[in-house]
Amino acid sequence: MFNILEKRFALTHKGTKDFVKGVFFTTLLDIVLMFPAVFVFLFLEDYIRPIINPSAAITNGLWYYTLLGVIFMIVMWAIARLQYRSTFTTVYDESANRRISLAEKLRKLPLAFFGEKNLSDLTSTIMDDSTELEHTFSHAVPQMFASIISMVLIGIGMFFYNWQLSLALFWVIPFAAIVILISKKLLHNEFQVNYQNKRDVSEQIQEGLDTIQEIKSYNREDAYLNELQQNLNIYEKQLIKGELLAGGLVNTSQSLLKLGLASVIIVGVQLLSAGTIDLFMYLIFLVIASRIYSPVNEVFNNLAALFYLDIRINRMNEMEALPIQQGKTNFKPENYDIEFRNVCFSYQTGKQVLQNVSFLAKQGEVTALVGPSGGGKSTSVKLAARFWDIDKGNILLGGYDVGTIDPETLLQYYSVVFQDVVLFNASVIDNIRVGKMDATDEEVIQVAKLAQCDEFICKMYNGYQTVIGENGETLSGGERQRISIARALLKNAPIVLLDEATASLDVENETKIQAGISALIKDKTVLIIAHRMRTVTNAGKIVVLENGTVAEIGSPDELKKQNGIFSKMVERQMAVQSIYR
Repeated sequence: MFNILEKRFALTHKGTKDFVKGVFFTTLLDIVLMFPAVFVFLFLEDYIRPIINPSAAITNGLWYYTLLGVIFMIVMWAIARLQYRSTFTTVYDESANRRISLAEKLRKLPLAFFGEKNLSDLTSTIMDDSTELEHTFSHAVPQMFASIISMVLIGIGMFFYNWQLSLALFWVIPFAAIVILISKKLLHNEFQVNYQNKRDVSEQIQEGLDTIQEIKSYNREDAYLNELQQNLNIYEKQLIKGELLAGGLVNTSQSLLKLGLASVIIVGVQLLSAGTIDLFMYLIFLVIASRIYSPVNEVFNNLAALFYLDIRINRMNEMEALPIQQGKTNFKPENYDIEFRNVCFSYQTGKQVLQNVSFLAKQGEVTALVGPSGGGKSTSVKLAARFWDIDKGNILLGGYDVGTIDPETLLQYYSVVFQDVVLFNASVIDNIRVGKMDATDEEVIQVAKLAQCDEFICKMYNGYQTVIGENGETLSGGERQRISIARALLKNAPIVLLDEATASLDVENETKIQAGISALIKDKTVLIIAHRMRTVTNAGKIVVLENGTVAEIGSPDELKKQNGIFSKMVERQMAVQSIYR
């Protein structure tokens, strides 16, 4: 049963146990909430029966019922407290665990997943979906199960007491349930469309925030806002349609439940006239009928949330079912040579990026990847660090297939500097310290000087403690790039991946920073991507990639003599430089 509940409601094992406990105490609460009706029954039986039947005597005094009432209230308070702890408190804990679990899942997924998903989509799953599940599991789902169980238990007891009046009281519940079951598929379809519309609006808002500079630069504000307004109108109309449909079905079901009270009145009058029951029993059933449907009404009031729950649970289960990158965590290579053996890779089926790529990047040597844009250079560098898993072939590190090594274990051997730098909304010193979290301030400052960062950092209002904003928005492109290089210097890993590391720097700063890069790559395995040919003139080996294949391979001098792609690239850049001199 626990395994079924875990899968059905996307719960952890502990969350499933807490859920069962919550259902138990909610059921108990539904039952003890009938205590007022029980109190009225006992009181009326003691004080009304003697009026109806003079031969009956009062057996208990007012003090007895005062004490009984106090006991009932204490028990109801205690059960309500236990029910709150077992539903609300534990659900909040489960919600926190769910978010952490999703974050851990995302951490282990290949980067290919993030290339296919929008940021707002992932954010909505972790925050919005988890919040809705939290609300539903605290306010609706345990109550639904508890209502069914308590109604069955109470119903069995009442049928033993008087089956005719019980039948009149409970016949409406199956019919109301039928309305719910018939409407489930219809509501599910409406909510599915509404869910997607909401995602579309979120994605468009996220896109607008990410591209605000381009929108303003090309005077696209009105066009963007008009499109956003159209999507909001579609979302609003679909939301209203779904709410009206759900509200209509809920009201229909609740109207059917009200017929139960009318049935009890009519059947009770007939039985009373026939002498089958006495007035006291009739009054008792009227009191119970006024209270018995409250648990069911609570479920109906949360109907939309219950049906909406399936969509969000399916989304959670989809993410949990995604294959993660795994491998051995005990890995210490004898050397740090990187070898590509007939590597084939595609981001999407039918769109081959690399085809039978083979080359060797030796430790202590700089291997440069050059070639036309779209040739597969950046892809090759990322595959070397197992940011993606290849389709065919092998990528070896020290003779071991990187596909068999846990990504986090593997990446401890890599220092990476990409063209697209990612910085955090934190201080400069903390951004550099990402490369080595236990580094001292002196170590951070030392690498910052090597990366030519110290000069501009010292000019900031708070020096190394200056907060640089989201993704370093207060810095220039060159400054952001230099902080990234300082971060890699601090990590000091045996393998260095440089993807256009100096692309955002001017010639003067590029020349200065070469000293820092030289310190970074000394005696290490280096894969470097550069479009400026002067950056790779001292490389030990050059691999020319064109259309996803290795077109040329050799030292700079060897390739210049071949008069091939590399030689022509050098000639073109020299010609361009001569024009601007």
